[in-house]
Amino acid sequence: MARLAAKDKSARLLDIRGLRIEATSYPPGEPPRDIVIVDGVSLALERGKVLGLIGESGAGKSTVGLSSMSYGRGGVRITGGEVVLNGRDITKGGARLLRQVRGREVCYVAQSAAAAFNPARKLMDQVTEAARQHRICSRAEAEKRAVGLFRKLGLPNPDTFGDRFPHQVSGGQLQRAMTAMALCSEPDLIVFDEPTTALDVTTQIDVLASIKDAIRDTNVAALYITHDLAVVAQVADDIMVLRHGKTVEYGETRQIIKEPREDYTRQLVSVHHIPHRQKPASGAPILAARGITAAYGGGQVKVLKNVSLDIHLGQTVAVVGESGSGKSTLARVITGLLPPMEGSIEFDGRQLSPRLASRKRDDLRELQMIYQMADTAMNPRQTVGTIIGRPLEFYFNMRGSERDRRVAELLDKIEMGKGFADRYPAELSGGQKQRVCIARALAAKPKLIICDEVTSALDPLVADGILKLLLALQQEENVAYLFITHDLATVKSISDSIAVMYRGEVVRYGPRDEVLKPPFDAYTELLLSSVPEMELGWLENAMKTRKMASAGN
Repeated sequence: MARLAAKDKSARLLDIRGLRIEATSYPPGEPPRDIVIVDGVSLALERGKVLGLIGESGAGKSTVGLSSMSYGRGGVRITGGEVVLNGRDITKGGARLLRQVRGREVCYVAQSAAAAFNPARKLMDQVTEAARQHRICSRAEAEKRAVGLFRKLGLPNPDTFGDRFPHQVSGGQLQRAMTAMALCSEPDLIVFDEPTTALDVTTQIDVLASIKDAIRDTNVAALYITHDLAVVAQVADDIMVLRHGKTVEYGETRQIIKEPREDYTRQLVSVHHIPHRQKPASGAPILAARGITAAYGGGQVKVLKNVSLDIHLGQTVAVVGESGSGKSTLARVITGLLPPMEGSIEFDGRQLSPRLASRKRDDLRELQMIYQMADTAMNPRQTVGTIIGRPLEFYFNMRGSERDRRVAELLDKIEMGKGFADRYPAELSGGQKQRVCIARALAAKPKLIICDEVTSALDPLVADGILKLLLALQQEENVAYLFITHDLATVKSISDSIAVMYRGEVVRYGPRDEVLKPPFDAYTELLLSSVPEMELGWLENAMKTRKMASAGN
């Protein structure tokens, strides 16, 4: 079927002018009030070009990106300006025009592919759905396109990859499958919303290279939303910096990276984590894991194999490795969520029960965990004050004004302030939600906190503040951290010791400075060489180096 006749191939593809987006807030005990989320944003995008949208959590990046589809999440609405796509203001075209445009002229790649795919349907059916629904081509042609895209995006066994279900592929493969789904209907514009944020560095570099190649080969335009300036520098022609719903700076990538004009942009560009002073271990470890072997599926699939490590009070042990290496499974074993097949865990001089249900209250209080996905870790029907106050009530029997004062102190510690106590999770940005989870863990006054990718959803400035907060708390309270992450910059800045995991085993372990000192084993070298740098052309050079290394082996 021919594409919409209204499209003018010579015109600017996307032209957003004076965009204003609002939502209604419902504060408890107060009348509803309108809040401005995006205020007067304008941008332009030509075919074959990539515009990076960067900024902190809550800056309005995703809201602006979704506006290119004339879509607003959770009651968000466009109240001013224009969104001109292919010469038409799609905010005024009605539902019929939007049905024609979405999935055909503009497609969306979500941050979490795992949450975006239907687990009950095969990948091929989902990847080809938009092309079939819009009658762009026949099922056979759509499936042929999909196989070609699987091959272009470097997916394994492209001829049969579509026969799998979402749970049968890795996170990086699923993210590339979502990119294939967006490209299958041959759109003019793709909105990439943090497509590599949740991926480990070795997977991220492959997905990033695949996305860049696909954009170049198909001449599609893209809005690339991220808080990682080093990542967007590898794919974007231009960059727009957003803060509090307004444009801070907008220009060519080289200018933004090399010669930023605004103070906020300069802060983003100059963020670099300075390694804290490494502390030597002293005394008995607060936690000693010995010979941990764990499995899923009734013992059929071993995920951890003879893992041992020590964590001392006042120290941070970083556990790093790619997806599937066993990092989060180790956390599940330590917290009692997954009893090990073999091995033992000693905590503060006492043997921990392998099962959570059998552990004493002090075990629960002194060993806290902060989860990666803040959205699923909080009750959406409870206020922030209730969420943070629950551990205060449960462990310390705090009530009333005493509890409220402590909640306010914790909110100040995470740089949010007591004014957030009456808000609900839906009223917070992703970064704010994660900070609330951190405050909830701190409320229990633990001896050990397991931090599972706690900064992966935060922009560099906020992440830097959180890391400094965690280090300050460690110094004040002598708390220990088991810090699970795929961010090597974070590892360098916060760790005293590092455990590198690969396929369920610890392949390199010791004090930070020793682990990060060459010579490296092959896997650690791959990890370190996959960390994006804020240099134009870094991605191409990194992929070239990787190919040469593979050829040499």
